[in-house]
Amino acid sequence: MTGALDGVVVVDFSRVLAGPYATMMLGDFGAEVIKVERPGVGDDTRQWGPPYDSAGVATYFNAVNRNKRSVVLDLTDPADVQRARDLVAGADIVVENFRPGTMEKLGLGYEDLRAIRPDVIYCSITGFGRDGGADLPGYDLLVQAVGGLMSVTGTEPGDPTKTGVALVDVLSGLHALSGILAALNHRNRTGEGQRVDTNLLSVLLSSMVNQASGYLGAGAVPQIMGNRHPSIAPYQTFDTADRPIAIAVGNDKQFRAFAAAIGSPELADDPRFSSNPQRVANRDALCALIETELKSNGADHWYTVLTAVGVPAGPINDLAEAFAFARELGIEAEVSVPGSPTPQVANPVTLSATPVTYRSGPPALG
Repeated sequence: MTGALDGVVVVDFSRVLAGPYATMMLGDFGAEVIKVERPGVGDDTRQWGPPYDSAGVATYFNAVNRNKRSVVLDLTDPADVQRARDLVAGADIVVENFRPGTMEKLGLGYEDLRAIRPDVIYCSITGFGRDGGADLPGYDLLVQAVGGLMSVTGTEPGDPTKTGVALVDVLSGLHALSGILAALNHRNRTGEGQRVDTNLLSVLLSSMVNQASGYLGAGAVPQIMGNRHPSIAPYQTFDTADRPIAIAVGNDKQFRAFAAAIGSPELADDPRFSSNPQRVANRDALCALIETELKSNGADHWYTVLTAVGVPAGPINDLAEAFAFARELGIEAEVSVPGSPTPQVANPVTLSATPVTYRSGPPALG
């Protein structure tokens, strides 16, 4: 069985997370990915540890670099630049996430490479675009700060907090992937390559979805609300007799089922809580009543009871518990990869005719 992108060749000049995540996905779908790395040190994430796997390799690097082979090139050496150009001459896709202008200075910009491969798909991922923000360093933490994500994330006002993973980098990698696949489909129809650009700030603003739309459409500047939702209630975490539980009541029917399940059916007929706008307006009073009931039992009890009546709920799992939960559900969230001494996180996309493949573990440098 062949992969969806069998025969597609990718030359990957990217480092760290956003670009490597996108190119790993391309590799999982069957593309041949050639990872270009610096002599001696390679990708920055090779040194980003602990933790390390059983072979002493930084697990950060392992997270986004399977299904690739590593080629060491010194891009300050004209001979190695020519080798890079030779690789591109036989490639379909180029991915890079240097600061704007860097690849052009090296003779590896889009126009340079289009001259030797006219139908090349050339994807650039930057932090803040190629114009006024060209000189700004595109680190995930910085983008979360200036892009508004930290302004709505945290336990309380005045305590802005980053997400527990470099979420903007991951989202940018996925947006780059979607642009590349769209360009590849266009090339398959027309024979024409093109440049694909995305940047972390634009991706974050797009990914702020309802929060960004609330600002643009109603002038509402959202603030930190902890685990509460600005437009839905009850939609947050609650304390129980042992550990917190997340409860996501999305409509009035679910709220009626929820109220009955926790032993307070009268809440559904209380005019303060009978509709979602009313529940949002009277959130504090509602949550105080809910938490009193939930503290009578533990999170696992309430997960079982609420799930049985169709109310979305779940305990706050750590990662070990999260993987165990996936196994209970029959979801294959981890895979063995040839050449990798430890399991890896599975690609979350299932294709019925051209399934993803795991052909090789993260490569040794060069």
